[in-house]
Amino acid sequence: MDKTAQNSSLLPAQRPRAIFFDAYGTLFDVYSVGLLAEQFFPGQGQAFSQIWRDKQIEYSRLVTTSNHGQHYQPFWDLTLAGLRYAGLRLKLDLTAEREQQLMNQYRHLSAFPENREVLQALKDRGVVTGILSNGDPSMLDVAVKSAGLGDLLDHVISVDSIRKYKTHPDAYALAEQATGLKASQIGFVSCNSWDALAATWYGYQTFWVNRYQLPFETLGTEPCHTGSNLKDVLSLLAD
Repeated sequence: MDKTAQNSSLLPAQRPRAIFFDAYGTLFDVYSVGLLAEQFFPGQGQAFSQIWRDKQIEYSRLVTTSNHGQHYQPFWDLTLAGLRYAGLRLKLDLTAEREQQLMNQYRHLSAFPENREVLQALKDRGVVTGILSNGDPSMLDVAVKSAGLGDLLDHVISVDSIRKYKTHPDAYALAEQATGLKASQIGFVSCNSWDALAATWYGYQTFWVNRYQLPFETLGTEPCHTGSNLKDVLSLLAD
């Protein structure tokens, strides 16, 4: 039976020994690029960033599931392809200079303000912390350094090593392999409902961060826990 979403604390034996976070959308605000896009294309910034993000994720699924992955491209390349699609879709003047500036902005996405406080609290409680992300290693390295989070993360894992993007189960298995823990002993946190759903199916103790007050996916499975920001994750460890 699927667990219903909740925010209650867990018994000590149930509490995750490690907690992994999705990066893009969860620790780093993928829609912060919309501010720069709005400067370039007044009135279109929000639509541009939404299409860009949606196409980026669509491409990650496409290259994972087609022809046994032989069309794989690094996430940075898919991000650029998604940007170009958004420009074409909205019929915008996406010059080479603007393209470069937008991609540079994506490399240095704004971090959500509660990140450091939450990661520090987890470390203080002896919980192993990490990122499990579609982002390629160089993207994640810059993002983590820009946000000043490197000292609070035990693992920064990119799916690039297996050339399969989430939601492929091999991608979720990487956290188990890194920690030596079972999926049931690991918490997985994502702001992306599709990611939280697939991680729940995989067997993780999932926490969906519903920042934008959206409905969850309607496929009959709920995340183990739900909250409105990363601070709510700490409720899993409350005494």
